[in-house]
Amino acid sequence: MQRLMMQQLLAWKNEGPRKPLLLKGVRQVGKTYLLKEFGKSHFPNFHYFNFEKQLELAKIFELNLNPERIVRELSFYLDVPINIKTDLVIFDEIQESPKALTSLKYFQEDCPELHLCAAGSLLGIHLNSSSFPVGKVTFKTLRPLSFEEFLMANNDKSLPIFQKVNSSDPIPAIIHEYLWVQLKHYFIVGGLPEVVAAFCKDKQDLYKAFSLVREKQSDLVNSYYADTAKHSGKVNAMHIDRVWRSIPSQLQQVQDGSIGKYKFRGVIPGISHYDRLAGAIDWLEAAGLALKVHIVNTGQIPFQGYTKENFFKLVLFDVGILGYMCGLPAKVILDYDYGSYKGFFAENFVAQELICHGRDSLFSWQENKAEVEFLVETDGSAIPVEVKAGSVIKIKSLKTFTEKYHPPFEVIFSGRPFDMKNTKGMHYYPLYLAGRFPVSAHTKKDPVQ
Repeated sequence: MQRLMMQQLLAWKNEGPRKPLLLKGVRQVGKTYLLKEFGKSHFPNFHYFNFEKQLELAKIFELNLNPERIVRELSFYLDVPINIKTDLVIFDEIQESPKALTSLKYFQEDCPELHLCAAGSLLGIHLNSSSFPVGKVTFKTLRPLSFEEFLMANNDKSLPIFQKVNSSDPIPAIIHEYLWVQLKHYFIVGGLPEVVAAFCKDKQDLYKAFSLVREKQSDLVNSYYADTAKHSGKVNAMHIDRVWRSIPSQLQQVQDGSIGKYKFRGVIPGISHYDRLAGAIDWLEAAGLALKVHIVNTGQIPFQGYTKENFFKLVLFDVGILGYMCGLPAKVILDYDYGSYKGFFAENFVAQELICHGRDSLFSWQENKAEVEFLVETDGSAIPVEVKAGSVIKIKSLKTFTEKYHPPFEVIFSGRPFDMKNTKGMHYYPLYLAGRFPVSAHTKKDPVQ
């Protein structure tokens, strides 16, 4: 599958001086596949080492962390020469060897010419101050496939049009309706490569394809539970498991279509305050299984300065897993007939798209009874982003924000087609374009570029 991250890897390859690249991401998100494709396509040779499957590799790092010696012994291990000037070296599941993780520091200092990529599951859990100093590696995080990547994986006929959308051309109604159907497919499938592959294989028979999708999602959820137990201890695993299951459970209680503050009471018997759940929540966020949306009560920059550690929303990392954990049949999502559920599905989707396309942190705005789903900083301005699941749009809260903070423009993602005519500062986009909102843009121009 083609991944947009490949362009970032190519930019890293051409940097100089270069740091080792450390690719984070949940299990089964496609890290290994991406790095191997990177090696096959852009290097004369690549050399792959898996510290989980090849336990003996850890011994190579026991004597010392001298890069020259390590490369020499790795070459001997493979019985293949490693050219440090032209080849790519991949350390996979590096969390299984703390010393290999620490060695990245010395590769950066003593062997910067080597193209070295490392990857691992639950790296957010394993990294600590003793692993290696900050500033010695380039971090990248691979997320589930975005909606655009989902279209790419399907070789979808609408992809060229989707990728060329701009503010001067409205999307024809027939194409909008088609993309809306594909978005509902994405709501069911999500962006985990194994699940997407199962869908692509049998998409001509949607009943069969969606049945396989739910089976794959069941297997993946079970594997995430097993990972939690393996890496967090029995008692902690039980708490983390309850918190993770509580996310879709709380989202299902949404009545007005908008996700509310995460509620601590009732998640674990006898615990009703944030400080007792903070460890489990932090674990899920570090593992990449949950996304935190900080709630602020101002439209001033920087948002981070107005956050409270116990005031936030939680959403899942993948909308397909969300549907599975909510027990929603594929037909219900296809019919788009699931009441207020549509609201939190749409909001979860937009959160994923914003994170996938470069937002490091997510923020929401609430003041008195008014609330806007997301705040996005763009060129020093706070841009309010409203999310609506359908085409009926009420913008009372958005008007409240605008009257108080005077943003250069406002954004609404909804079921309406894309057409920028006569919007007067109110920019309407269909939900499926959420990933096109850039990290930085000139605020006087249309955000979709």
